[in-house]
Amino acid sequence: MARYRATVESPRAPQAVFDYLSDFSTTQEWDPGVAEAERRDDGPIAVGSEFRVVAEFMGRRTPLTYVVTALDAPRSITLRGENATVVSLDTITVEPAEGAGALVSYDADLQLKGPLGLADPLLKLVFKRIGDRALGGLRAALATPLTSRGT
Repeated sequence: MARYRATVESPRAPQAVFDYLSDFSTTQEWDPGVAEAERRDDGPIAVGSEFRVVAEFMGRRTPLTYVVTALDAPRSITLRGENATVVSLDTITVEPAEGAGALVSYDADLQLKGPLGLADPLLKLVFKRIGDRALGGLRAALATPLTSRGT
């Protein structure tokens, strides 16, 4: 299993940051490894809300279906992404920063299914590179005005 953890500070209000990130379709705006992202249902984000994300991974476009598995708004959200070859578990936690703004913790676990699990050491190296790129995009997105979905 490959794991990536990171923390990002934002001058934005914690509620605005949580609203933005809990709509996982925004990953297309800040993660350079995401080619497409869309919400597959309507209404408020809740346990069971579903997103389709197409990631560019090792030269291939890989669609995953993400489902919200836990939600403690406006503090944390956990999403499970899956396709035929991989399972991803992403937890985003948003807390007030000292003074003002928000502190975002992102914890992602990626596990290859079946015999592909033998490639785990390679996956760890690749996942760190992918995570670092996504972290740079997230930092940039949270440092500027949030425009998605009217926030």
